[in-house]
Amino acid sequence: MTPARTVWCVDVGSTFTKAVLVDARDGTVLRTGSTRTTIDTDVLDGIEALRHGLDGAPDETLVCSSAGGGLRLAVVGFEREVTGEAGYRVGLSAGARVVHVAEGELDGAGVKALRAARPDIVLLVGGTDGGNSDVLVHNATRLASARITVPIVVAGNTEVRDDVARILTATGRRFVLTDNVVPRIGSINPLPARLAIREVFLEHVIGGKGLSRGPHFAEMVRAATPDAVLTGVGVLADVAGDVIVVDVGGATTDVYSAINPQGEDAEIERDVVGRLWQERTVEADLGMRWSAPGVVDAAARERIPLPDGLDEYATRIGADPGHLPQGAAQIEHDLTLARTAALIAARRHGRPHTPAESPKPLSDVGLVVGSGGVLRHNDPDAAAAVVRALTSDHGGGWRVPDQARATVDSDYLLFAVGLLAEGYPQAARALARRVAAPPA
Repeated sequence: MTPARTVWCVDVGSTFTKAVLVDARDGTVLRTGSTRTTIDTDVLDGIEALRHGLDGAPDETLVCSSAGGGLRLAVVGFEREVTGEAGYRVGLSAGARVVHVAEGELDGAGVKALRAARPDIVLLVGGTDGGNSDVLVHNATRLASARITVPIVVAGNTEVRDDVARILTATGRRFVLTDNVVPRIGSINPLPARLAIREVFLEHVIGGKGLSRGPHFAEMVRAATPDAVLTGVGVLADVAGDVIVVDVGGATTDVYSAINPQGEDAEIERDVVGRLWQERTVEADLGMRWSAPGVVDAAARERIPLPDGLDEYATRIGADPGHLPQGAAQIEHDLTLARTAALIAARRHGRPHTPAESPKPLSDVGLVVGSGGVLRHNDPDAAAAVVRALTSDHGGGWRVPDQARATVDSDYLLFAVGLLAEGYPQAARALARRVAAPPA
């Protein structure tokens, strides 16, 4: 079969729908576009509005989505420090917003808290392979009888998954069995659970959010947007070496890293949970609009000085998330918020998750990429300066990539790299090289 010549890659975000038309043979960007997400009518309306500007119909359309609140995931684990922590990290790597983590045996209060979190999917983990099985079986029994009907991904002790399957089947629960996220202490196995979460998201979640009236939108979606971006970051690391990507949004600041461990880091499993060498973290208190006051609060805790008037500005725009900066002073405030959010998010990403861990080995990262509307829509030199701040942050308690080159994904291509990675790997790599290229 002759491969499609043009692929229309679309990200349906909570506020804006962005699109990139790519030549599938060589990754050439043919067209880009953006419009407000038409969540109040049908998200296909926004996609079609962008499509009308094309010269002819694309041969294929690939979509990722974070509209309607994105993917909400709850983790039910054995203990917070091991399987609960591993499930949390795997959930983030799958593009989910982790809205709840339960540890130990679920009781009535635990089930009530889980229901109150309104997850789209429950990730059920617990025990290493051949280790403790009682908590996993107990929690499966509670989930089977509780008024929680969302799909369940089971990624715990594989020696009892047949028992877990029988328990969940008996009450008609929807579930997927996959490999253990922590097969042994010090080892984390994220990919099977990540793929299972993606499968459930596509089959059971995206079509149920009321984003579109018919089935066509759900048929086009390939992944949650952060899942697609993390895949894109992995391709970027393949072509450019170890990389950090910081995406500063209105409500959250997400940090992605993809590194190839070297020397001692590759040989020794020193941490209780183990490493994710491709990882995403989400800071829900750091953002450019809804979470702007959180940036000010976090800066105080981190002892990062801020200019006079920024706290009042942050309070004002936090209550008016549609605000666009007016004049040089407000633009400077926005850039300061972005720099501070990126800096704190990178610190949190690089620092140890638990007292048993060591900092992530990020000092040899060669490329730091900034993303987000505040960087794409401001002066390129000012945006690059925001990203460069991460490479000189020696007071933050993490292994700073002080020799890294800083750049901005000014055309917002990483999500498209991720969407193209499976079906069009050469085009994905070419697009990734464009992201990594030094600014003109």
